[in-house]
Amino acid sequence: MKIRQIGIIHTPFKEQQGTPIQPKMGKGISGTIEIFDEYIPAVKDLDGFSHIILLFYLHKSDGFNLEVVPYMDNKLRGLFATRAPRRPSPIGLSTVRLIRVDGGTLYIEDVDMLDGTPLLDIKPYVPAFDDVEKFRTGWLEDRASKISDKKDDGRFDNKR
Repeated sequence: MKIRQIGIIHTPFKEQQGTPIQPKMGKGISGTIEIFDEYIPAVKDLDGFSHIILLFYLHKSDGFNLEVVPYMDNKLRGLFATRAPRRPSPIGLSTVRLIRVDGGTLYIEDVDMLDGTPLLDIKPYVPAFDDVEKFRTGWLEDRASKISDKKDDGRFDNKR
């Protein structure tokens, strides 16, 4: 398996505690993406999209548990039924607002990742491709619509 880092995400968040736990909670918070020189040609035509999907390496994630108590709950849940950051393959995914592209720098908003996060890939958000008409949200059914400005409370720093 080969995975290459294509850039670095810069945000105001220097430590996990206090970082928004999803892009919705980071609404309006600005960041930039520094694309490595050899990958700059790949951002051609990206500026026509309002949102992009970022895949990144959760570089501060250490270890994992197969069951966790997620931020939105107080009950032990299976790891893959959550978005907890400590995972067997620590890969993060966020859909952010693309403000503009200036050469190898992408200006973004709605960030929920740490400063210095290694970027693995970028994909354009296309509602016609990504939108789901009928969906279920499992144990989050009653909780997801009540999200406001939830921030990381440091619980996932601990190895449980």
